[in-house]
Amino acid sequence: MARYGKKATKKVEKAMRERKRGTLKSGRSGKKVTSRKQAIAIGLSEARAAGAKVPKKSSSKKSSSKKGSSKKSSSSKKSSSSRKRASAKK
Repeated sequence: MARYGKKATKKVEKAMRERKRGTLKSGRSGKKVTSRKQAIAIGLSEARAAGAKVPKKSSSKKSSSKKGSSKKSSSSKKSSSSRKRASAKK
């Protein structure tokens, strides 16, 4: 079974053609897009807005791995300070 629908394919193709011509602009800033990956992302975003069959974004994986590593480092700091306090009380 296909992951992407035909409508999504057409939107990405259109964005790639615009990038080659130099007419593809990014959303907020309006700057010219030169990156192939960014052009694909814009095409998929337009396809999502049009209701095409496109998988969900997977941006949450990066942020969760960063959060997990920061929690580990802070918990190790807490445990070492609590050990010092316990030995000082004795």
